Amino acid sequence: MIRDERIPADELRRIDEEIRSDWHTGDEVDFEAAIEYHESLPQHKRFADVLESADKPLLQPRAGVPRLDDQIELLQYLHEEGQADLLPTTIDSYTRDNEYEKAQQGLEKARETGDDTLNGFPAVNHGIDGCRKLIDAVDAPIEVRHGTPDARLLAAITFAGGFQSFEGGPISYNIPYTKRHGLEETIERWQFVDRLAGAYTERGIRINREPFGPLTGTLVPPSIAIAIMIVEGQLAATQGVRSITLGYGQVGNVVQDVAALNALKKLGNEYLPDEVVVTTVFHEWMGGFPPDEARANGVISFGGMTAAIAQPDKVITKSPQEFQGVPTKEANSAGLRTTRQVIDMAIEQQIDIDGIEKEQDLIERETRCLMDTIFEHGDGDVVQGTLKAFDSGALDVPFAPSDSAAGAVLPARDDDGRVRIFEWADLEMDDDIKEIHKARLSQRAATEGREQSFRMVADDVDAISDGKLIGRPQGDVKP
Repeated sequence: MIRDERIPADELRRIDEEIRSDWHTGDEVDFEAAIEYHESLPQHKRFADVLESADKPLLQPRAGVPRLDDQIELLQYLHEEGQADLLPTTIDSYTRDNEYEKAQQGLEKARETGDDTLNGFPAVNHGIDGCRKLIDAVDAPIEVRHGTPDARLLAAITFAGGFQSFEGGPISYNIPYTKRHGLEETIERWQFVDRLAGAYTERGIRINREPFGPLTGTLVPPSIAIAIMIVEGQLAATQGVRSITLGYGQVGNVVQDVAALNALKKLGNEYLPDEVVVTTVFHEWMGGFPPDEARANGVISFGGMTAAIAQPDKVITKSPQEFQGVPTKEANSAGLRTTRQVIDMAIEQQIDIDGIEKEQDLIERETRCLMDTIFEHGDGDVVQGTLKAFDSGALDVPFAPSDSAAGAVLPARDDDGRVRIFEWADLEMDDDIKEIHKARLSQRAATEGREQSFRMVADDVDAISDGKLIGRPQGDVKP
């Protein structure tokens, strides 16, 4: 039975040898040589140090192309023209599914044709040498961003290749991403990733770990996202990780987003061990975007204003071409500069908004309810508690494709556009909190002259892409 326990050294070595045989570049991994390479990196390329010492929100886009030279050129452009503080390497979908042969075929075709035949950078196929060439060529810290349920080989190669930050986790890269892997399986796989990061940390190379906060990216109630971030942070800390960045995805109501980011930082520091440095990352809107770039820039600017008020440690930016799919490097750069402009204009202002403290208190109460039920389900063990809570529906994520979550919880916006829970299913929560949500949704229904129903949920999912925050019936305007 899997528990929240540190992987012993001999088991770490056994798994490491096993997974490195999955693709020939795994043979290149040498832990001592990797430590030496990391130690050679200048201070301004050390991800955790740069992130933790920042005095204002750092900006980071998403970006990944298959060929090494193109990835270098892309990241250099985003750093120089987009003014990105931190840089990503987004991994391709074949690698995320551990289909390295298909990734190799795509990489070879990209080299032959010059086309982007993969939707990201196949780091496993490029191997340690390719990763180090990328790290050496770009004058800023770089993070691995992916979406991989089983990221063990990817972690082994990219850590050895010089990357010092690694996104994802066993819940946040399972529940929103896959039906193929059970939650117990992904937790076990990610214990290795975190233990490997912990092993580097113990040698003085602090690998930053960043659970994926937006989850399904669709009207996720803040308390659900925060509880899962805390759990993944605790799992990483058990394995020796000491730099953890907890994520949160914008829901669109400024009061609720600022309150949630405040609660995330406060509860993260409360629930994680004192030796862990907790930072936060704010993901700009992850849902559907308006189809034209002018309106898309409005959504991006709104995220920038929220970040200026909440001041997370990092912001993951979007581009005005989100509706079209993968953006050009110019559009990606524009999204960075738009966000920076808004933050720099607003961050020195004293912007006071009523209701943040009250909303933060509600979010914290909800999150504690979820954390309590996780500990109760597992008799104090967070792994067993998480598995059993998801199995019973006491912990759930809306719109989840994974069979490991019931996906029965349904959110909807209240009359101010804050995300509330319309259908609780078996989600564990105090009755008085449920009554607050019910009253807020009833107020919206009264404003719109309709009954509470699933139609409200569906309308809210499409609202921002349609140019609104709340999915009100056509012609309805809040008094």
